[in-house]
Amino acid sequence: MNDDHIPDSQRTNDYLAGLFSLAGRTAAITGGSSGIGRGIATALARAGAATVIVARGESRIAETVRELTDAGCTAAGVVGDLGTRAGIHAVAEALASPYGEPDIIVHSAGINIRPPFAEITEADWDATMTVNALAPFLLGQRFATGMAERGYGRLIHITSQQAHRAFVGSGVYGASKGAVESLMRSEAEAWGGTGVTSNSLVPGFVLTPLNARLQEDPAQISALAARTMIGRNGVPADFASAAVFLAGAGSSYVTGQSIFIDGGMSVH
Repeated sequence: MNDDHIPDSQRTNDYLAGLFSLAGRTAAITGGSSGIGRGIATALARAGAATVIVARGESRIAETVRELTDAGCTAAGVVGDLGTRAGIHAVAEALASPYGEPDIIVHSAGINIRPPFAEITEADWDATMTVNALAPFLLGQRFATGMAERGYGRLIHITSQQAHRAFVGSGVYGASKGAVESLMRSEAEAWGGTGVTSNSLVPGFVLTPLNARLQEDPAQISALAARTMIGRNGVPADFASAAVFLAGAGSSYVTGQSIFIDGGMSVH
């Protein structure tokens, strides 16, 4: 067919697909059954990626996978615990089983242990750093070589405002997310020129189960919303379009970047 006879709507769809479609790609999302991770898993799956949900809770994984498959997406689940080195390595092997090695890994799993700073224990430090920082390092190291060989890979980290500034008791959580921001830049350098990129999405305060404790204080929630320029706190759906962008072909020249999804909190 001559291009002159292609409908404008089809031209638009083809153009957008070239930038954002994830058809033919495989994505793995840790922490993908809840909160920001679930929002991103839904976005990547609906953009066409065969999507693997990695989390600890089998029932929540099953619910998320069922929701995605009912919507016509390709999705599978892996139950795993990123709290130990052995658990991380087991997850790495398991997540490649449903659809092969991933082209896209989103590191959204995290724990948030925040006793008063003077009461932080070595166990608190070790647990937080293992899930929040060691797991992204080991999983990225495991799969980025294959991504580079295939000429396409996306490492996407979910970090935190507390990687950049201290507030509401950052503790070990802030330290772990600061480590991930530096890891992201190191990955961007290490894999530069291979077709593999590494970036982070930096939330503001997002209403998720991870910070349920803070949500028990309405005054605190209102104060956090007031720190934004939009006037509200975030929700998981706010991360969908940015995640699809970073996962897709259109972001091939974007690497080593921290993209703030925070309603302007960081510049207010």
